[in-house]
This record gives sequence, structure tokens and C-alpha cells, in this order.
Amino acid sequence: MRISVSSDMDEPVARSLVAALRERGHEVRTHGALRPGDDPQWAVCSEAAAREVADGTADQAVVCCWTGTGASIAANKVPGVRAALCTDAYTADGARRWNDANVLALSLRLTSQPLLTEILDAWFAGEPSADAEDRQNVDRVRLLDHGKTRM
Repeated sequence: MRISVSSDMDEPVARSLVAALRERGHEVRTHGALRPGDDPQWAVCSEAAAREVADGTADQAVVCCWTGTGASIAANKVPGVRAALCTDAYTADGARRWNDANVLALSLRLTSQPLLTEILDAWFAGEPSADAEDRQNVDRVRLLDHGKTRM
């Protein structure tokens, strides 16, 4: 899988994230502080990673900042992106299952190495739900990307 990763800070957990994704066999493209010469501002690098998902050059993305909140907000401004800030495995599983999230947002402050592994395990094991109500909600979000509110 092609995964775009951004971080506004070159923190050990961000480096561990990139290494873990590569160990899992993913093709990783980095942005922000993880890529020399790139703009490390969270809004800029999170948008860059999210745009790669929206334009199809990445299958998914992981965006990181100190709390994860700013990165998730910036990523969610890109039409077609459904970013979820996940601080535990249960949330990561639910984000993939019920929200069909395609961008994982992480906190550099809160995410330890063991927690990172648990979150990634849940994220990649999660499959979008086939439940009609769940699909309807995801479809509604897609409409919002285009400024529509009715199906």
C-alpha cells in the first residue's frame, strides 16, 4: 500500500511510524519535518499528505502533530479525505469500520511505541463496514465534500 506520512516535528515516534510502515511492506512517502527541505508547518505538511490520498497517488495517509488535532483538521479540509484522530486501537478500528477513514491522525505527545503498534494493527486490520446505515453516513460525508447536504 502507498502511504503518505507527515509530521511537523522530527520526533522519535514519527521516525518509528515510518520504519514500522516500511517493515509492514508499505511504500512510504514523507512530508514536513520527515523530509529535508520540506515545510514542517502542520497545516502545510498534513494537507500535502492528505492531497496525495485525495488525488490517488497514496492509498492512505498518517498525519502527525503534537496533539494530532491540527493535523486532523488540516487533512479533513481536503475533499475526499476522512481523517480520524486516534489515540487507541479501539478508535482506530472504529474509524476504519464505521467511518471508512482513509487518513490516520496521531499525537506525537501521546503515542508511545507500544501504543503506535496497537493503533497500526487495528487500523490495518479494520475494514469498512458493509452495513447500510454506515455506508449511508459515509456517502453523506462525501456529499458534504461537494457542498451538498441532501442525497
